[in-house]
Amino acid sequence: QVQLVESGGGLVQAGASLRLSCAASGRTFSSYNMGWFRQAPGKERESVAAISWSGGYTYYSDSVKGRFTISRDNAKNAVYLQMNSLKPEDTAVYYCAADRNRYRVYVSVDGRDYDDWGQGTQVTVSS
Repeated sequence: QVQLVESGGGLVQAGASLRLSCAASGRTFSSYNMGWFRQAPGKERESVAAISWSGGYTYYSDSVKGRFTISRDNAKNAVYLQMNSLKPEDTAVYYCAADRNRYRVYVSVDGRDYDDWGQGTQVTVSS
């Protein structure tokens, strides 16, 4: 099991930037694909971005492509989400998650494929 702790959320105005961090426990973090998800009030959880264990492959949802950047530092057991040009519709609780299936050859955007989740961090973007 991987313990995940997100940080970096907050209240910002539209057009601002935030950087979310996710600190992971465990010595095998570098083996796991990681994802960022979000859930807005009254809406289903959605995939925002994901990154392969090596960092060599990344995925972005259409709604954030070009504005958000996912990255990881395996030496620090951390994954990040740089969010630029934030919009009110980005308001949500953001979660990082770990996919511990080492045999998965693709980066999943399905939350059901992720084994461990953080507690979430609130991002609120005002207009």
